[in-house]
Amino acid sequence: WCPYCNIQLRAYQENLDQFQALGANLVAISPEKPDNSLETAEKNELEFTVLSDVGNEVADKFGLRYEIDPVLVERFAPILEEYNGEESHTLPLTATYVVDTDGTIKFSYVTADYKLRAEPSDIVSALKHIKMGH
Repeated sequence: WCPYCNIQLRAYQENLDQFQALGANLVAISPEKPDNSLETAEKNELEFTVLSDVGNEVADKFGLRYEIDPVLVERFAPILEEYNGEESHTLPLTATYVVDTDGTIKFSYVTADYKLRAEPSDIVSALKHIKMGH
């Protein structure tokens, strides 16, 4: 996970009680191998599930998968292959979703700028909106 991802994970952990009080379950998904995802969860003391999407198959279904610039592949391919356990040289866009119990996406934040992230307050607002029956 990049430094921005780790900051986001910790921010979500800090707000986990509030998310859960509004009836939410939090799940993070990474293209990294399961052992690397587990290491990230332990390092950040996360109390929510971190799943592995090796090969970015789930990301692809959400339209989030992109191919890394060839110049960056040249530089980072060995690291990506080691951490992600495959050689596609793809990553997921930064994305956060709030999904209702019926599978309807009620909130989405997707960006190609990996430095920008959904704020916990945005998630809380979406959860409150769902709780009110909207």
